[in-house]
Amino acid sequence: MVFTPDTRLSLAAVVNLVNTLPGHDDPDRLESVDDLDAFLAANPYTGSISRTPATVSALRDVRGRLRALWDVDRVDAVPLVNEMLRDSGALPQLVIHDTFDWHIHATSDESPLETRILAEGAMAFVDVIRADEYDRIRVCSADDCDAVYIDYSRNGSKRYCDTGNCGNRMNVNAYRARKAQETV
Repeated sequence: MVFTPDTRLSLAAVVNLVNTLPGHDDPDRLESVDDLDAFLAANPYTGSISRTPATVSALRDVRGRLRALWDVDRVDAVPLVNEMLRDSGALPQLVIHDTFDWHIHATSDESPLETRILAEGAMAFVDVIRADEYDRIRVCSADDCDAVYIDYSRNGSKRYCDTGNCGNRMNVNAYRARKAQETV
């Protein structure tokens, strides 16, 4: 599965933002400006960024809309993506800056961060939908995890997220269950 670098970066930012949502025993990981700074350190954005509690609140509001993309199939994702594009006033433009070659910005650099993330995330999902790769939009298969991820594996067989060592933990659980059955 080949996506342009800007699509992969936008998808990664969406995954990272959605995975700040509280779940199972995980606390909310986007509650403060420090949490916003940590998110931005891992997911750098150009343009105007207001590092305020209001921005944190706005990003918290966007997370649920983006998370909904993991709860639908390809066809049902289309109206969600189109609504995000409309609501963000997306006006895709080719730009080049810093170390990035030509890529798309869906809004102006002066748009609020949450608007840019929503628009660029929606544009990235446009690419996923058009490439007919929506089956790679996944929720972790671990019993105790609901983190989201994009399966970039060659054969599309990835089952666990990268956020909580879930694959390793579930393999250990399966091994212990097999060993327990052997002793019975």
